[in-house]
Amino acid sequence: MSDVILVRGGAPLNGAVEVLGAKNAVLKLMVATLLAPGRHVIENAPNILDVEIMGRVLDHVGASCVRSGTTLTIDVPEDPIPEAPLDLVRQMRASILVLGALLARTGEARVALPGGDDFGSRPIDYHIRGLESMGAVFELRHGVLYGTAPDGLHGTEVFLEFPSVGATENLLLAAVLAKGTTTIGNAAREPELTDLAEMLQKMGAKIDGAGTSTIEVHGVGSLEPAVHRTVPDRLEAGTYLVAGAITGGTVTVERCRPEHLRMELRKLADTGCVVDANEDSVTITGPDRPTAVDVATLPYPGFHTDMHPQMVAYLSVADGTSLVTENIYAGRFRYLGELNRMGADIHADGQHVVIRGVDELSGCEIDGCDIRAAAALTIAGLRADGLTTITEAHHVDRGYDGWVDKLASLGATIERA
Repeated sequence: MSDVILVRGGAPLNGAVEVLGAKNAVLKLMVATLLAPGRHVIENAPNILDVEIMGRVLDHVGASCVRSGTTLTIDVPEDPIPEAPLDLVRQMRASILVLGALLARTGEARVALPGGDDFGSRPIDYHIRGLESMGAVFELRHGVLYGTAPDGLHGTEVFLEFPSVGATENLLLAAVLAKGTTTIGNAAREPELTDLAEMLQKMGAKIDGAGTSTIEVHGVGSLEPAVHRTVPDRLEAGTYLVAGAITGGTVTVERCRPEHLRMELRKLADTGCVVDANEDSVTITGPDRPTAVDVATLPYPGFHTDMHPQMVAYLSVADGTSLVTENIYAGRFRYLGELNRMGADIHADGQHVVIRGVDELSGCEIDGCDIRAAAALTIAGLRADGLTTITEAHHVDRGYDGWVDKLASLGATIERA
C-alpha cells in the first residue's frame, strides 16, 4: 500500500509552489563529474528516486555521492571503474550516458543496455555511431555493451539523423576530452543540454554553440572539479500549472524559467487559461472548462513529450475534440486506458491521440504506469468526482520531489496511503 496515492477531486488549487532542479539535467551533471577527479558540488538537486539510482551508479564506478538537503557532493577517484551494472542501468535510461564519459576518461566502458520507462523502441544507434566515428569500438555480449578506444577518442564531424538529446549529451561528454575538434550537427537544443555544457565549461571544457543546432567542442587534456547549480525543472513547473488549470484555480510556480515553457504556456493560453509569466515565476488561472486544442510533441523549443500525458488529462474535460500527435515516443499510450476508466473518451490512432472532451471524470482505481502517467492521472483525479486511487504510484517519485505534499499545500485533498 506504500505505492498508492489517494485523491479526492473537486477542490480548485490555489497558492504558490517552488520547483527544484531538473531531473533531466541533474542526472547528466552527475555523470559529467566522472570526467575529472576530485570533489564536485551540484546544487538545487531534487530528492527523487532517479538521482538516488544515479548516485548508486557513481558509487559502483568508485565515486562517492553524498546529499545534504538539495546539494550533492561527489568525490571522483583518479581511477574510476569503467562499468555500469545491469541492476542499476535497467532502472534508468540516463545511465547510458556513462558510456561517453567513461570512454573519454578511461578509454573503456562496460554498460548494460538501458531500461527506464517503457515507451517503445528508443534505440541508442545514434550514440554508438557517433562514438564509433570518434574512434570507439563496440561489442555486445550477453546484454552488455563493451566499448574501447584503442587509440583514444579523436575529434570528428557528426551529423545526427534526429536531434536526440541523449546522443548529443553522450557525444558532448566524450568530445570534451577527445583530441582535436568535434562538431555535432543537428544537435539537440534543450535547456538541460545547455546546462550540462555550462557545467563542463566550468570544469575547463571548450564548447561553442550549446543551445543551437551546431555544437563545436575543442578537446582539452584534462578537466577540473566544479560547483554548479542545476537549471530549474520546466517539466515539474509545467505539471503544477496544468494541475492548477484543470481545477480552475490560480497557481503560481516560483523559481522556474518560463522561457523554457514557451510552447506549453501558449497551448494552455489557447485553452482559455490566463497566463502571467515573469522572469522566474509564472501564474496560471484555469477556465471553468478548457477549450479544445491540437498539440504536437517536438524537440525543443517545441511542446515537450514529457508534458503529453498531463496535457491529455487536462484536455479530457475540454469543450470539443482535441488531437495530440506524439512525434517522439511511439509507445507512450499505456495510460490512455486508465483515463478512459475514469470516463474519458480517448483513443489512439497510430501516433495520434483523439480526445473527445467529457463533462466530468469519475474517480476509480487506476495504474500509474510511468513517471508522467502517474502525474497525469493524479491531475485527472483532482478534477474527478469522488475518490481516485493511483496504484504503482512509486513511479512519480522518479521525477517529482514532494509531489503529494506540494499538491496538498495548494489545497488538494490528497495523501500517500
